[in-house]
Amino acid sequence: MNTNFRNIHIGKLIHFRVSESKIDLPRICRFLNCTEENVKEMYSQEDLPTNILMRWSKLLEYDFFRIYSQHLILYAPPSAISNGMEVSKLPKFKKNLYTQEIIAFVLELIKTGEKTKRQIVDEYGIPNSTLNKWVNKYNTI
Repeated sequence: MNTNFRNIHIGKLIHFRVSESKIDLPRICRFLNCTEENVKEMYSQEDLPTNILMRWSKLLEYDFFRIYSQHLILYAPPSAISNGMEVSKLPKFKKNLYTQEIIAFVLELIKTGEKTKRQIVDEYGIPNSTLNKWVNKYNTI
């Protein structure tokens, strides 16, 4: 399944993972403490509450939250501390940690002609030198 990191439909992704994992519906219902109708309804949902998504992640042994992290890496502009704003006490994460999935996604966009290197650099904020290293390293284009 080719994941679209821009438009995430978490229910479809969960359903795909359930199919891959071959977990039967009664087991899912017991784990999530819900009915078969509830499970089928979740498959149709574009988004789910985080506590439900956490349970799906545990059951299916797959980090569905990472899909949203990949979206942030690709589409959220880097944050800048505004004048007068206090520095957050929340944990800080490096924004530019590109996973193999992100690299494959970006290289596929270039390979299929969906986006040019310039568009990738402009839209996703990936440095040109990084993009060129990926192209040379993976030699896919």
